[in-house]
Amino acid sequence: MKFRPVFPLLASLAMLALPAAHAQSSCSSDGQARPVALLERFVSADCEECWSDAGAPRPARGVLALDWIVPGSQGEDAPLSAAASRDSLARLETVGMAPPARTQARQQRVVPRGGAALRVAHGLPFNDYIAASIAQKPPGRGAQTAWLALVETIPAGTDGTPVTRNLVRNLLVTPWDRAGLRTRAERARFFESRSMSIPANAKTERLRVVGWVQDTQGRITSIAQSFCAASN
Repeated sequence: MKFRPVFPLLASLAMLALPAAHAQSSCSSDGQARPVALLERFVSADCEECWSDAGAPRPARGVLALDWIVPGSQGEDAPLSAAASRDSLARLETVGMAPPARTQARQQRVVPRGGAALRVAHGLPFNDYIAASIAQKPPGRGAQTAWLALVETIPAGTDGTPVTRNLVRNLLVTPWDRAGLRTRAERARFFESRSMSIPANAKTERLRVVGWVQDTQGRITSIAQSFCAASN
């Protein structure tokens, strides 16, 4: 999981908090339908044919699909090694799954809790980084974990995939616990922002962010995804 201090991108981060009218473009989850479930597809970097499999599980309406390429036994010689990420191993460990030899999928429904609203947003690419944020208001009770994924949305029929992919390119995982909040502003919401590095082989025009929150039992309580709307 990679992140850098936000100092080089303070201006970009500030833009995330401004209304869309003041930004060059608006890239957030504002006004978007909330996914009702998360479908995760894990593909071994050793298995090139798994990436091009037309029979890959497809999300039903209202379900968000995420794709992870897991480092394989062939290391850098694996066919998909250029897009493999060790973040996928952390995710597999969290959900109690072993790295697949080929491909494996899991789906988990959202279990809303406490009426909290989740928002994600990102700025424009800058010097191989992109500023991104995740916020929940109100914070909710108890310990939670926020996941913010920088994804590259690859349309079906491109880059060898017959299905649309949301390939995880970078990941931020942060604990949220209301017990640690001190100021009135902190108690009003959970908020985290970072500058996330962009892999050299990613196409920046296809990048966006997906965020979700899990409780201590591993249940997903909310999901949000960003879309970019050009300013008038």
